Amino acid sequence: MRVTGGTVKGRIIKVPKGFAVRPTPDMMRQAMFNSLGDFVYDAHVLELFAGSGALSLECMSRGAASSTCVEKARYHADILRSNWESCGFDRHALTLRVQDAYAALEQLRAQGQKYDLILADPPYGEKNIKVRSHSFAQQLLDDRTLMEVLKPGGLFLLGHPCRETLDVQLPWVEIKVLRHGDNVMKFLKLDRSEVTSEESVLAVES
Repeated sequence: MRVTGGTVKGRIIKVPKGFAVRPTPDMMRQAMFNSLGDFVYDAHVLELFAGSGALSLECMSRGAASSTCVEKARYHADILRSNWESCGFDRHALTLRVQDAYAALEQLRAQGQKYDLILADPPYGEKNIKVRSHSFAQQLLDDRTLMEVLKPGGLFLLGHPCRETLDVQLPWVEIKVLRHGDNVMKFLKLDRSEVTSEESVLAVES
């Protein structure tokens, strides 16, 4: 894996071994950040289920101000920190929380923390047909705490597999969808009044 754009474009990203981590594919990350454009610049970012930290690294490479990464596994968190250091980013711009994502959200809310951009590409759930998903992705959508740590006008990008149907309800509004292979990335905002008529679906070529 490599950083796909910005100041450290091409830098190799270490990924933990095994099936516990499923990194967001390079082509999907490139499409995500092409879509975000200048939105990332000077943004304060929160990455949940961070794994290798690839999404935060992409943000920092493109000029984000800081990133808070939440990763439950200590081994994965150590690799994330190593990736950050190898890219040469300011160590003070990284807050690494080694804990459960939902517990972290509660603590961040209590501390009054708010973010311009929240990113999550959690472990995939099971295929669901005519039943509501119980995946980590659906749990994030249902988590009122997450809504409270997103700044007004902020974006929430949420990954899930094509086989999984998520129940997106107000106040979340889906404004864009990216697809690549089995991977889907939803762009979400909280206020319907912020959504323009330019809602779109972008398919990424395999």
